[in-house]
Amino acid sequence: MRARREFRDRRGVEVEVLDALVDRSEEGMTVFEVRAAVDADIDEIEAALAALKDDGLISVEDGEDRVVILVDDRVVPDPEADRTEEQGYIDAIRDRLGL
Repeated sequence: MRARREFRDRRGVEVEVLDALVDRSEEGMTVFEVRAAVDADIDEIEAALAALKDDGLISVEDGEDRVVILVDDRVVPDPEADRTEEQGYIDAIRDRLGL
């Protein structure tokens, strides 16, 4: 899954990190998991994580046995809204074609 459209105008690495975190929005990811999911070196990932945290788009939580990074709920797209919007386009085409 991809981050919401309004959060995609960031640096490439930041968008990749957001996309990876959105895919695991419920359980979060460790830094090692983010590093495995994003095609960038650790310095770029670290800078991206710092920028995203400064902007309030991610948070860091200490778990019992590991530290996880969680994406803010406003970054996660709403599947219902996407389906409704998509359905609207299909309905518009059907109306246009007279079906």
